[in-house]
Amino acid sequence: MMNFQLARSNMVAQQVRPWHVLSEQVLSALLQVQRENFVPMAYHNLAYSDTDIPLSEGQTMLPPKIVGRALQALDLTMQDKVLEVGTGTGYVTACLAKLVGEVVSVEIQPTLLVQAQANLKGLNLRHLTLSQGDAVFGWDEHAPYDAIFVTGSYPLGVPEKICEQLRTGGKLFAFTGVEPTMRAVLIERHGKSQYSTNTLFETVVPALIHAPQPKIFQF
Repeated sequence: MMNFQLARSNMVAQQVRPWHVLSEQVLSALLQVQRENFVPMAYHNLAYSDTDIPLSEGQTMLPPKIVGRALQALDLTMQDKVLEVGTGTGYVTACLAKLVGEVVSVEIQPTLLVQAQANLKGLNLRHLTLSQGDAVFGWDEHAPYDAIFVTGSYPLGVPEKICEQLRTGGKLFAFTGVEPTMRAVLIERHGKSQYSTNTLFETVVPALIHAPQPKIFQF
């Protein structure tokens, strides 16, 4: 029987911290959330490994170190309201709920949303709203947000429409580009149409369903 508590501690010490994640709040959240409960049974022993984990519907779970870097970059507080685009099985959702006052999470795949609801049910997380729908361009219903965490990628860059749902001073984390040159970016809103973008690191993440795609030229 695998010692998940030890594996969780090793994940933080050997994967997350070496990736320059030093926020005590973020590390505490990663230590508290039992990732094994969000991983499909077939991959239970990989719950704390440094790898993408396949989910149903062709989706994947982000590696823990990427989740840590994203949470740290968003610089979250308990006063924040956060939009998560792509609930998956609910792991990032649970981490966010440890760090902020309100989480609004939207999943396009009904089967994944059912899994997330079951995974999150026993955690007694308040101020958490789970919805089924397509939030590739944001989710107007609860906007504006202090932060937005997009768990998939935008091949053509982050649409301004979702950035407009940030409060002034708010931050958005997402992935942009196409293989092999994909980047994790942090966008901060400074005013009505004023934004700054910082590239954090390179990686490869599946595109969001319905994210605008590059035109394919046929000769």
